[in-house]
Amino acid sequence: MKGDTKDFGFSTRAIHAGQPPDAVTGSVAVPIYQTSTYIQPALGETTGFDYARVKNPTRSALEANVASLEGGRAGHAFASGMSAISALFTLVKAGEHLVASRNVYGGVYRLLSQVLNRYDLRVSWVDTTNVDKIREAMTDKTRLVHVESPTNPMIEVTDLAAAAEIAHQHGALLSVDNTFMSPYFQRPLELGADIVVHSTTKFLNGHSDSIGGVAITSREEDSDWFAFVQKSAGAILSPFDSFLVMRGIKTLAVRMDRHEASGRAVADFLEEHPKVKRVHYPGLPGHPGHDVQKRQASGFGALISFDLGTYEAAKQMLDHLEVLSLGESLGGVETLISHPASMTHASVPPARQAELGITHGLVRVSIGLEDEIDLLADLDQALAGV
Repeated sequence: MKGDTKDFGFSTRAIHAGQPPDAVTGSVAVPIYQTSTYIQPALGETTGFDYARVKNPTRSALEANVASLEGGRAGHAFASGMSAISALFTLVKAGEHLVASRNVYGGVYRLLSQVLNRYDLRVSWVDTTNVDKIREAMTDKTRLVHVESPTNPMIEVTDLAAAAEIAHQHGALLSVDNTFMSPYFQRPLELGADIVVHSTTKFLNGHSDSIGGVAITSREEDSDWFAFVQKSAGAILSPFDSFLVMRGIKTLAVRMDRHEASGRAVADFLEEHPKVKRVHYPGLPGHPGHDVQKRQASGFGALISFDLGTYEAAKQMLDHLEVLSLGESLGGVETLISHPASMTHASVPPARQAELGITHGLVRVSIGLEDEIDLLADLDQALAGV
């Protein structure tokens, strides 16, 4: 495909954006430029590539691709999702203020509460599902509002357009972790957000074989800053991992449709099961964020949390699963199930876990691409033993 891809549909851009055929060979796949440096034509002349920490053709192709999918100005690929989040938080200076969703990935909580607190970065943890709480938390020193929607692991939904309006009224930026939805279902920049971050490890790559992160910006000054942080801190995504993520993104649309179709079936099954106390999934009409999610996204995703009441019940079920795999992470082709209190959110203090609803009976599942009938049968037989 030649020329600009901005006017094409999502799947077309997922396959082609940022990836013109190789000029030398016509290769349809962007080559893996596994190099640390580049020969300069002459002193004072450059090809646009000087040193691979600063810029690499494979990484640049991925960055252009994700920027196109999110509708952003530029993308910046990092060595992990947490590297992308760490770069994001460098926008906030010592003495300035950050408003964050109270229910975030445990690694984000650990970074803010045990690392960046050493540098006088001030954080207010807010129930961002209630936009009035965001408004109340804003100060004249608030630089950034950071939201996960849906959240990990309670699957809470924030009205992103309302959050963006509040942030901008106070001269702050809105950043959104869009990992759970992917740009296929939700595009926060179109709702007024300034920055979107992803763990590319999850749905974007989709095959549980690469660690990475990306930040997509809508403003030139933020794009310039992220490029400077990449150059200065050096936590950039490798050429091979960039290749893997681009390969995964080419099938993102068809994967997400399948993930969600099975996710809805599993959520319906769990909601009707007598041994399940509560199900958290925005696709269920009774979910508090159902209407907001329906308005601001084109789907509900494949992440479900459900409570079995006790740790013993959760362990009995998890120990008897045969198709679903017990493990950290999400968004892969395999269905992954975890126990947030002792796994993804173990860094969150017990009292705070209780406050957020992360009980010892809570289980989180990321629905994969196995046959739906096998997933339902496996859950059924595992729950029978509880």
